[in-house]
Amino acid sequence: MAYENFPETEKTAQPTPPPEKKNMRNLLTAGLLIALLGTWGYIIYDKNKTKETIQQKDMQLATTTTEKDELRKELDDATMRYDMIKTSSANMSHSKDSVITQRDREIAEKRVKIQQLLTKANATKEELAQAKSLIASLNDDIVGYKTQIETLQGEKIVLIQEKETVTKERDVARKETEDAKTVIKEKEDVIDIGSTLHASNFSIAGINERRSGKEKTTTTAKKVDKLRISFDLDENRITQSGPKSIYICITDPKGKAVTVEALGSGMFTTRDGVEKAFTQKVEINYTQGQRQTINVDWKQNSDFETGDYKIEVYNNGFKIGEGVRSFKKGGLFG
Repeated sequence: MAYENFPETEKTAQPTPPPEKKNMRNLLTAGLLIALLGTWGYIIYDKNKTKETIQQKDMQLATTTTEKDELRKELDDATMRYDMIKTSSANMSHSKDSVITQRDREIAEKRVKIQQLLTKANATKEELAQAKSLIASLNDDIVGYKTQIETLQGEKIVLIQEKETVTKERDVARKETEDAKTVIKEKEDVIDIGSTLHASNFSIAGINERRSGKEKTTTTAKKVDKLRISFDLDENRITQSGPKSIYICITDPKGKAVTVEALGSGMFTTRDGVEKAFTQKVEINYTQGQRQTINVDWKQNSDFETGDYKIEVYNNGFKIGEGVRSFKKGGLFG
């Protein structure tokens, strides 16, 4: 077998590999370039993501602000309606109505809660949703409040009408009562006046009391010890039987009322409302429809004077009769 001899150098010749150091550098450079590109890409991505996040937050903030504004407007509208209802019903006397008072309290509490939620700088969606729900509830409360007010107003109108009717009826009844009282009073006055007794047949004498106990009439002033007054009370069918007061008023010759308090004198009121002094008061027991004679003796603690003594008799505030007795000076033939 024949062998060909080739040069050894040619037999073992192979491609010369690049130096290992250079290959590593190229790999490192490529890696760094890839890393740099990746970093730039991440930075660009992150920047875009951040911008997108900011935009979303801005949009969310804008949306939240808009929602807050809308909720504030709804709250303002509800508050305005509520205030108008309260103003229009301010003249109603429902301050003591427990239902109205309770509704006022509930509405005030909800308004405060809503305002607290809307004034939060970083209010969450849940809080805004709660505020919106409270505003809806507030509107319902205001509607109920208005209904209650209108009901009370209607009841007030009915009560006013009923009061006017009752007042008119009361006024009519009062007038009828007053008219009846007036008629009754007039009749009572007529009866009262008609029941006043009348005195007649006056007899007035000066009485001289002698040591023997005998009495003698006299017209000499210095001899008069007492006055004997006699008169009749005429028949009266209106006057009821029973005790009656008779006032005897004596006026002396000088025009002065004769009164001695120790002997029972005093004052009474006439029908004209005048206070008048009486000398003696006599209580009698009158019998209806019968004539009755009254005898009264007046013995004073002073001497009788010369002149005219006027005797007036009063009953029921009216003067019912009078008489006069004159006394003269004593003389040789007196």
